[in-house]
Amino acid sequence: MSQNHETASVRLLAPRVGGDESVLTPEALRFLSGLGRKFADRVPALLARRRAVQERLDAGERFDFLPETRDVREGDWTVAPLPEDLLDRRVEITGPVDPKMIINALNSGASVFMADFEDATSPTWKNLIEGQAALRLAARRELRYDDPATGKRYALGDRLATLLVRPRGWHLPERHVELDGKPLPGGLFDFGLYFFHNARELVRRGTGPYFYLPKMESHLEARLWNDVFVFAQEALGLPIGTIKATVLIETLPAAFEMDEILHELRQHSAGLNCGRWDYIFSFIKKLRNDPACVMPDRSQVTMEQHFLRSYTQLLVKTCHRRGVHAMGGMAAQIPIKSDPEANRAALDKVRADKLREVKDGHDGTWVAHPGLVPLAREVFDAHMPAANQIERKREDVRVSAADLLRVPEGARTEAGLRHNIRVGVQYLEAWISGLGCVPLYNLMEDAATAEISRTQVWQWIRHGATLDDGQPLTVERFRAAVDGEMAALRGALGPARFDGGRFAEARALFERLSIGETFEEFLTLPAYELLISSAGERRS
Repeated sequence: MSQNHETASVRLLAPRVGGDESVLTPEALRFLSGLGRKFADRVPALLARRRAVQERLDAGERFDFLPETRDVREGDWTVAPLPEDLLDRRVEITGPVDPKMIINALNSGASVFMADFEDATSPTWKNLIEGQAALRLAARRELRYDDPATGKRYALGDRLATLLVRPRGWHLPERHVELDGKPLPGGLFDFGLYFFHNARELVRRGTGPYFYLPKMESHLEARLWNDVFVFAQEALGLPIGTIKATVLIETLPAAFEMDEILHELRQHSAGLNCGRWDYIFSFIKKLRNDPACVMPDRSQVTMEQHFLRSYTQLLVKTCHRRGVHAMGGMAAQIPIKSDPEANRAALDKVRADKLREVKDGHDGTWVAHPGLVPLAREVFDAHMPAANQIERKREDVRVSAADLLRVPEGARTEAGLRHNIRVGVQYLEAWISGLGCVPLYNLMEDAATAEISRTQVWQWIRHGATLDDGQPLTVERFRAAVDGEMAALRGALGPARFDGGRFAEARALFERLSIGETFEEFLTLPAYELLISSAGERRS
């Protein structure tokens, strides 16, 4: 049975799924309609502005700090005070919005759990609606889950992490929901449903509607979110500033507008976060047509590279000057139970990463697995005894445009190429099958790392980059590598799993993204078309 009806001009074009009666209420749909009518038409102009910036970059222009906002950067202002439950954020865990993950993350001992509708969730209608229904129950501490495979029951404990939600970025549409014949922006859909159902309840329980905001490329995009927040709070009769939001600085242009982004959101800001994997993707993407900016293997683009050290330390300085948190990046490692030695080596990497962050002045950090929470907490407890270290102003940090744009050094290898192929194809296969967070080769991969994989291949082919054998990467060599890796995957996974999955579609998409004459801005856009064209997502 499918839904195909209108409520206050919002039209649903989607299959019925469990829990939708609790979130797709007439009142909630009217709220979404109000958000859409007020703000949806502003999104295309912001996306057009991104394209215009890219055209200037392709013509030889380079990023720099904006002269027209110098007064904001030089002004003596701070953001609004933070609520009590956002003062100590030393360990944050992130993950998709399925009930089991929500329960385990909230119970993990982390300070914060970010429930992710973006990079860690494949946006099937089922995932989105069941995720909203689960978060509605979690906000009321009523969420339970019985695992059908094991019979184990999961329930929320007494001490929970503070809940934050990440809606989708401005570039992603929600094609199952139309307003006046146009898809509603995915971010408005995710934000609107969660806020409408839970904001008052969260406030009643002594917390609030808190968010992470992804993929922004300018302070004008932050301005739109701020306007959305004001409208939403007024619609529900909540004081301005009830919403708090942390912005992920995960695009190269946003790194040049950190002060401006905080200023736009100063009534609602909970700081900035170093979204390191998407930042690497954005660095490649924005500078993709410059042969002088060809990157080495992903494994060599570590946080010790100058452009990443510069951006993270500038973020700490900027946030602390404005009186708000500077959050560190993701540790994507997962415990390796089958190999104690490899596990120790992985944990040593995590420890070194978190030690660098806390010594640089970060107020907290991210992990992808509950097993890493104690380690990250141990490091931050040892070096940050107070709730945060905002008092460390890092006035010693001096970062120029040239620092942010310095191309990392390192080799490009056949092994790196093949790793990109393996990760990219396997992740895409999982994503179009409905899974957005995938453990691969002892790392938790999401859309950001898959983006690096295909973007790096595109850049290497585009510029005929030589690999470690001294030979250039051509389309023919790339396709031969794909043939080899697909054969190896089929052997490793078995014919039943490989042939019964969607690997042929994933391979075709990865190849198209890697060798296309024009660059696709986000792999999730063409992948979304594959996702909603599958049987369970066919529109009515």
